[in-house]
Amino acid sequence: MLNADQVGFHLFEYARHFLTCCRRLLGLNYGMFPDSSGGHNLAIDTNGRHVSVTSIHAGVEPPVLHQVLSHKSTCDRVASIRNQFRGKVIFAAIDRMESLKGIPLKLIALERFLQRCPEWAGKIVVVQVGISAFERGDDYTKTRNEIISMVTNINNRWPGTVQFQECAESEMRLQQRMALLRAADVVMVTTIRDGLNLIPLEFTIAHLDALTEQGRNDGRKRGLCILSEFSSCTRVMRGALHVNPWKISEIATAFYQALTMSEDERMRRISIASEFVTRVTTQRWALAVMLDLKGVQKNEDAGKYAGAGLGLGFRLLGMDSKFNSLDANSVARAYRSAKSRLILLDYGGTILANDNLDQLQRFQFVKKSRPPSVPTEGLISTLKELCSDHRNIVFVVSGKERHSLTKTLCHIPNLGLAAEHGMFVSWPTPKVGGKRRWETLVPDQDRSWRSIATMIMEVYTSRTHGSYIEETEMKVLWQYRDADPEFGYLQSRELEDHLSNVLRGFSVDILHGGVEEGGYVEVRPKGVNKGVVSMHIIKNMEKIFNKGKLEFALVIGDDHCDEPMLSVMRQVGRRASEAHIAKKGGQPLAPLPATIAQVDVSSCDEYISSNLKCFTSTVGKKPTAAANYVNDVEDVHELLESLVKVTTRETVHSGFYSVVDLKTMDDTPTSPGPEAVKFDAQTSWQRSLSMCQLHTPDMSGEPTDARVSNNLDDFLGTMEEDGEDDDNFF
Repeated sequence: MLNADQVGFHLFEYARHFLTCCRRLLGLNYGMFPDSSGGHNLAIDTNGRHVSVTSIHAGVEPPVLHQVLSHKSTCDRVASIRNQFRGKVIFAAIDRMESLKGIPLKLIALERFLQRCPEWAGKIVVVQVGISAFERGDDYTKTRNEIISMVTNINNRWPGTVQFQECAESEMRLQQRMALLRAADVVMVTTIRDGLNLIPLEFTIAHLDALTEQGRNDGRKRGLCILSEFSSCTRVMRGALHVNPWKISEIATAFYQALTMSEDERMRRISIASEFVTRVTTQRWALAVMLDLKGVQKNEDAGKYAGAGLGLGFRLLGMDSKFNSLDANSVARAYRSAKSRLILLDYGGTILANDNLDQLQRFQFVKKSRPPSVPTEGLISTLKELCSDHRNIVFVVSGKERHSLTKTLCHIPNLGLAAEHGMFVSWPTPKVGGKRRWETLVPDQDRSWRSIATMIMEVYTSRTHGSYIEETEMKVLWQYRDADPEFGYLQSRELEDHLSNVLRGFSVDILHGGVEEGGYVEVRPKGVNKGVVSMHIIKNMEKIFNKGKLEFALVIGDDHCDEPMLSVMRQVGRRASEAHIAKKGGQPLAPLPATIAQVDVSSCDEYISSNLKCFTSTVGKKPTAAANYVNDVEDVHELLESLVKVTTRETVHSGFYSVVDLKTMDDTPTSPGPEAVKFDAQTSWQRSLSMCQLHTPDMSGEPTDARVSNNLDDFLGTMEEDGEDDDNFF
């Protein structure tokens, strides 16, 4: 249903149940969102899209019903029914034979009414038509047997009071139905739970002439509806007698009211009921639905919407039209040619399975009763290989505490760590094991706010069942993911407002994650997030690592905590692309999607190359600030392993180069001839006569050892092996 642009319901009551299910089961937010015309629509925010929710009750088409009523066969059938029950007040009911339709409750109420008002015995008749519902199985069989038994008991005591007839749905079409409703004086719907039921509307159309002078003088007390308050049309048929079918006394009283009601009140009720029936016709209802659909804000770019999943798991996502799967070949090409590289990786959910998906596991981690997942040997080996390349700076940027990261990743040399969303940074070091040196992203200020925040959160924890407090070195969280979603959300909004007022004088940020993000209120030092630490790492690359300007960046995350990092790095890459285009006078780039939070990253300009190739990716196909996505954690592992293979291949074949390598060099024109030709000083490559020797000349002027293939087989074998690798990566 959420794959549609608009979901319509007959009543807001039904829409409210749907909204509640979306909040409780899927953790989605809903509210009044602005539309393209300047107004606001009730909508659900899901997967980067707004699904409009409307409510308008369906109607009937009076001209069609009048045509059926005026047909000769209908008139003959009406006369036949009236003659069959001459002198009696006819109560009609047409229901499917299932327990939800409340037929037994109606019969129990009829029995009670006749017991208390025996003077009406023989003066009324209830014509109960039961539509066979074989598809309901045992429910149909049980309901049918119960109805037949009750009808028999009533007719034995008051003969001829109930006329029960079972028929197939094909035998009770519009013409037969309108004939019975026209002949009846009162219609009854005592359903326990019902969706759309148009029988009361059709009955009202059949008795509109009761409001005329001729209708008033026909001697019949007709045109009244007795409706269950659980039927949809109860909200629009305000002139009917409303009853709770579970209260037998109310239905019995409704029998008495319908029989003894004054003429003025009966006319007033019929008039009120006819107002909706004549105003909201089927045609007008369809027009309203189409106008609502026309008002739904839809992006004209068809590429803005993408599908994910199969079968019942299919969902429609709203995202950037250029949001595609991350191309590993493009990443490998850019990685191979870059001399200064930065790789930023999230921890849980990116390079390691996410432990936060299970609420019980999350609670156990917080209470330290369950150990967290640890990286595999294969992942450790891959990270070691990446960190061993002197051109790489690899950082794991996580929301976990320092001791958790140190315990699992401290034995990887030259791996940088950023804990608690970047509050604590440990720069890459060749030393392994033991304690790591950490620095804080922001100055270590007054921490007295922690005790205040904790004290306030404890009050809300005692009031909100299922909530608990999580404390780390840097932050304090109030988790309500296990509480009632709606009550927890209301309490979180109140807590957020309370903390904002009390902690106004402290340098802290108060963040509120919705139900879909786990449901929490977090207090942390001001100016700490993964985006800020990303910029901090870029600015310190040249000073700490003696690196040149950044030429390659790969950033991968998986959840809302990684969005600041993805957003910042994508904007850094865009500024580099804009600078490169400005030099060459190319066309300006398209604007960034709205999912990207605009941040001033101009302070990083002097540390990045205009040829920077920046790749940002999220794990899983979903709305994000990243430019691309990978499907799962296994895809992240495969991507990192492919980068390791690129490095390994360069090491193994450092003296021989394939045709693909030649394409990456500067195409400096060379004059033909048997002599070897040198490229310019920029590329400083030298090509030999046999093309078997390709290396950088020694600028010192001293002779270097030439590496030449022993025979043609060696040379061709080398080229063939290189070609196979090129097929794998490019």
